[in-house]
Amino acid sequence: MASNTLMSCGIATVFPSVLSSSKSRFATAVSIPCAAVNGGSRYTMSAEWMPGEPRPPYLDGSAPGDFGFDPLGLGEVPENLERYKESELYHCRWAMLAVPGILVPEALGLGNWVKAQEWAAVPGGQATYLGNPVPWGTLPTILAIEFLAIAFVEHQRSMEKDPEKKKYPGGAFDPLGYSKDTKKFAEYKVKEVKNGRLAMLAFVGFVVQQSAYPGTGPLENLATHLADPWHNNIGNILIPK
Repeated sequence: MASNTLMSCGIATVFPSVLSSSKSRFATAVSIPCAAVNGGSRYTMSAEWMPGEPRPPYLDGSAPGDFGFDPLGLGEVPENLERYKESELYHCRWAMLAVPGILVPEALGLGNWVKAQEWAAVPGGQATYLGNPVPWGTLPTILAIEFLAIAFVEHQRSMEKDPEKKKYPGGAFDPLGYSKDTKKFAEYKVKEVKNGRLAMLAFVGFVVQQSAYPGTGPLENLATHLADPWHNNIGNILIPK
């Protein structure tokens, strides 16, 4: 028994990828002995984001999109972890709105997202949406409307004490009734956060592209790269000429 325990822990140390999957047939046999040896560790096995990486104990996989990724230990405090879950979900939704909002107008030839906001820097400038003037579209009026609208929504949200209802309010925010089927709803939660994370990365990419080539949109950058990929690429920015 002792030799088997040592061999199991040895395998876990030398070949952590063997135990990386929670579905591995070796996981049950190895995790208990090794936990006894490494009882003082903050981590357990089977993080899913990187084979062989440890999973922090406070990330138990119950949250949608939880794959054991927290290299900075930001979620060690339970209150902070819940706040980060909520913040991530809201940023995911904003990013999923922003990315098509950037791509679609540029694809339709209505200008890119960088030039779309230039009106705000012009005294008395008029806001437009898809080429059409926006009613009450002066900067002070729009800022006042946004301030009042967001203040009202945030106040209503802060009144809700149930963290799940804060993140998934349902009702009018679920007109198609996706939350009625509990099993399907759990799948939709994971899909939402996965697509939201991808959208946040896409938006960061748009910002980096625009910073490298001021005044250009992502589709314009893509077309330029495809026209001459050997000369129009990230190397032009990173490598001095």
